[in-house]
Amino acid sequence: MAEKKPNIVLILADNLGWGELGCYGGGALRGAKTPRIDCLASEGIKFNNFNVESDCVPTRSALMTGRHPIRTGAFQSVPANLPQGLTRYERLLPELLSEAGYSCCHFGKWHLGDQPGRLPHDRGFEKYYGIPRTMNEAMFTTSPYWEDAPVDTPYIWEAVAGGEAQKVKVLDEDTRRTIDRECVEKSIEFMKEKRDSGVPFFCYLPITQMHFPSLAHPDHVGKTGHGEFSDSLAEMDHNVGLIVDAIEDLGIRDNTILIFGSDNGPEFREPWRGTAGYWRGTYHTAMEGSLRVPFMMRWPGHIEEGVITDEIIHIVDLYTSLLNLTGCPVPNDRPVDGVCQLDFFFGKQEKSNREGFLFYIKDEMRAIKWKHWKMHFIWEPEVYEGPHHLEAPYLFNLIWDPKEQTNVMMKANWVRNVVMKMRHEFNQTLKEHPPIAPGVADPYTPPD
Repeated sequence: MAEKKPNIVLILADNLGWGELGCYGGGALRGAKTPRIDCLASEGIKFNNFNVESDCVPTRSALMTGRHPIRTGAFQSVPANLPQGLTRYERLLPELLSEAGYSCCHFGKWHLGDQPGRLPHDRGFEKYYGIPRTMNEAMFTTSPYWEDAPVDTPYIWEAVAGGEAQKVKVLDEDTRRTIDRECVEKSIEFMKEKRDSGVPFFCYLPITQMHFPSLAHPDHVGKTGHGEFSDSLAEMDHNVGLIVDAIEDLGIRDNTILIFGSDNGPEFREPWRGTAGYWRGTYHTAMEGSLRVPFMMRWPGHIEEGVITDEIIHIVDLYTSLLNLTGCPVPNDRPVDGVCQLDFFFGKQEKSNREGFLFYIKDEMRAIKWKHWKMHFIWEPEVYEGPHHLEAPYLFNLIWDPKEQTNVMMKANWVRNVVMKMRHEFNQTLKEHPPIAPGVADPYTPPD
């Protein structure tokens, strides 16, 4: 661990598939080169087997709690203005970092609660600007039936810790185009402020591209010649470059961990459908195209440059790893699924400390991944084709069969013993610590 606590900058893209960026086989093939992100990927570790949850809410929950969302109740969206997101029982990453002396900011998409007490500035972030729910709300007001809809107008909000959230402006298709740039500019301002005060910071920047509607900033409209999606991809690359440049200009490059990744696999809806490239499927499925996302991490002098790994990492591991790095205790009064990966990140060991994980969609256990094996219990290769509960599970080897097309259960039936043991052990923890149900109001107290 560095003597001086490192700054942490975490940029989380929205619905960015594994196959979109140049460094993952996309870029120009998707109508927009991504030179700034590609360069960042070469300056540290590029993960080829970084895994997330099924969609926006559960992944953000897993990141903030280090717990699979089947435990926290944040595995699906709850309608606006109802108890949604994370109960105050959960110990969020920024809350713990704040206790360790970090200043934390949140600029972008939250999606973990839209009521007082559950917004970012109530959960450890001293500054908050963005949207409490999801970006498709930008399309609400353009509906021909909007005026008669019994639904609140969506807004972009702003708040500071200890205060009340204030409406800034309506979230619509125009403000959708500019929100990411605004969040980047606010992040740079925050980093400069904390650099000048000498306080270590956690800058969480959950940008909203490439979530539908993929509408680019006015500076990028028409620039690629391949439509709004490609323009939006180019905009995202430009915005990441602004953050990289700011870290350099502020002179904090050597003491800042810079992380970039995606919250889930690509969009499946037309006309914004993305691609998982080498893999098959989209988010809202248990296919590798849903689980695996672009992810990279840079910390000069601590993380070796040019590393490319296929070791399994899960987003819950960031919680435990970052807490360990900054000297924060990991909660020990509840199951925490994240494992510390610092020795792997810093090149002190060749292997990840994780061999696999269980994958849920909502409250259904869909698949289990162990090393290069993947067992499906519910089959849904495309969102509109299922799901189908299987009488006998399908088994795939992801080295031999990355598209998950050839069931090898009969040839490698021994894998079932390993996977079913993982399932049994996880289920035991759910019995000992009953999951929180979605929509539970605060205060929440776990049963004895």
